[in-house]
Amino acid sequence: MNEEIYLSISDVNTYIKSVFDRDEFLSYVNIKGEISNLKFHTRGHLYFSLKDENSKINAVMFNYKDVGLAFTPKDGMNVTVKGKINVFVAGGSYQITVTSMKEDGVGNLYILFEELKRRLAKEGLFDDSRKQKLPRIPKKVGVVTASTGAAVKDIISTINRRFPLTEIILFPSLVQGVGAKENIVKMIEKANESDVDVIIVGRGGGSIEDLWAFNEEIVARAIFNSKKPIVSAVGHEIDYTISDFVADLRAPTPTGAAELVVPSKLEISRYLADYQSRIISVISKKLKNYEETLNKYKNNYILNNPTNMYQVEEQKLDNLLDKLNTNIKYKLEKNNNILETIKTKLDLLNPENILKKGYSINLIDGKILKSIKNIEKGSILTTKLSDGEITSEVKEVK
Repeated sequence: MNEEIYLSISDVNTYIKSVFDRDEFLSYVNIKGEISNLKFHTRGHLYFSLKDENSKINAVMFNYKDVGLAFTPKDGMNVTVKGKINVFVAGGSYQITVTSMKEDGVGNLYILFEELKRRLAKEGLFDDSRKQKLPRIPKKVGVVTASTGAAVKDIISTINRRFPLTEIILFPSLVQGVGAKENIVKMIEKANESDVDVIIVGRGGGSIEDLWAFNEEIVARAIFNSKKPIVSAVGHEIDYTISDFVADLRAPTPTGAAELVVPSKLEISRYLADYQSRIISVISKKLKNYEETLNKYKNNYILNNPTNMYQVEEQKLDNLLDKLNTNIKYKLEKNNNILETIKTKLDLLNPENILKKGYSINLIDGKILKSIKNIEKGSILTTKLSDGEITSEVKEVK
């Protein structure tokens, strides 16, 4: 009996790869198509798909920076490429290893995307001044996404892990295909009618076609008109949609959106502990200052001996009175001395004192006679002495 031989998966894939490698037609092909699912790897390689209306093929371009590309590849671009069709043994899939690539126009979806982006930007739907701030600690978070799938699971698990006090309200919606854009708009409006504090709108990753509902104008306007702040979380970090630009905040992934809308309970705990420590420190410092002030008052001599304080003030009053009396006495003596000096001077100038020495004053008509020019024969002369007056008639003037 012959024993059957079983091949390993690696053997099969390796054999298929050898068939591809020997085929001259597959060793050098020129093809064209639209770029989709583009990924720039950190090691300098490009991974993407090329597609047409009916089919697609995976593609890789190693060390794309070294081949001198004249443009930056983007999802939706039409390109022509040259390369070799080979088998990726580990994945069991075939792909084209691209050696050169040229731009061959831009895909229809990309054209629509850029056109709508320019028009909405011109209208001001992307302006930072119109964006709302997210609440620091939301009580309720609304989630507009598919009810099944990785996106909603990641959002729920992340919020429950970070801040389980926040309530999650799901507004299930189609996120791709026919009716998706209308359903998303309806759920955004419904979320606005609820009491949620913030809304997450998004889905998991996919091709540009899969994400296209979030590039529709009615979805963009629904996000813009939302009274509640909206975080857009569509696809992966490299995926950008119109929703990302019009939303109040863009998250790179659904998980990232959940991390942005709720704080970490550990961060809140650390914040509260730090705040508590600061409060205790401030209160302790104030109590210490009050204690020092109280001890200062308790040890104050005057407060402990109020009678002594009165006596001290009495003594101060006595001193002030003594100083006042001394000043007044000094002022009086000084003024008396001045008065005596003035009196002495006046006495010296007093004409009556001069008369006592034997001098006399002659008056004519009450006026002192100073010259013989003012008197004539027959004039009545009054002579004033120290003890009286003499009236006489002038007989002769010489």
